[in-house]
Amino acid sequence: MNIQTVTSRAFNQDPTSVKRAARLSPVQITERGKVSHVLLSIEKYEELTNTKQNIVELLCMPNNDDVDFELPKLNVSSLKAEDFD
Repeated sequence: MNIQTVTSRAFNQDPTSVKRAARLSPVQITERGKVSHVLLSIEKYEELTNTKQNIVELLCMPNNDDVDFELPKLNVSSLKAEDFD
């Protein structure tokens, strides 16, 4: 894999060409000579993270039958209307 390097200035001037290059291989973006960011295609990112799930799928609980959850009984006598005056 051939990793390309561009300056942050070059990235800011032509982000489209850097994104095109990232489809083929990761692109390192430097600031003052040091790598500060790496741009990857989404396919490469998913390959590295080993996931194609979105945040909703990651947070869902497919086996939620095993979760014990009981709501406490509401004591309405302890509630009172708020006075906004």
